[in-house]
Amino acid sequence: MSQTQFREVSPDAAELQPILTGLFVEYSALYGDYFARHREEELTEWYLPPHGLFIVLERDGEIIAMGAYKAFDAETAELKRIWTRSDLRRQGLALTVLEELERRALRAGYHKLFLTTGFRQAGAVRLYLAHGYQPLFDINRDPESYSQPPHDGRLRFTKTIGITATAQAS
Repeated sequence: MSQTQFREVSPDAAELQPILTGLFVEYSALYGDYFARHREEELTEWYLPPHGLFIVLERDGEIIAMGAYKAFDAETAELKRIWTRSDLRRQGLALTVLEELERRALRAGYHKLFLTTGFRQAGAVRLYLAHGYQPLFDINRDPESYSQPPHDGRLRFTKTIGITATAQAS
């Protein structure tokens, strides 16, 4: 029987290169150089504890999915790099990674989550909406319209974690 487990990794670890390459190849196929003008320089230290984290999901020692978070502000973690190998989609792996990132962000003291996904990633939008993320955009609007100015192509979401419904209502 296959065993899956999470493991923390450094975001610049050589073992991450194959799955990161898969992610960027997919983004390139979806968007070409669309996001090049909005590209931010990523820094390894963003994803290091205590303020950040990069995890991989392994099955029998092989990396099959990944995700990360970094500090957005003092109480908000920004989820990043949630991705599953393309040959292993539709197995719930992205949700497994998402839930693990939520647990770990809460343990690290964050109470809000923020994330973005691209306007051509309908599966990611469905995942986030189905799991309590609030869109900061009109979900009834054609997602392609968010690729035109004044928009930057990113669909933004937020979620509150670790606070009971009773506490939220008061």
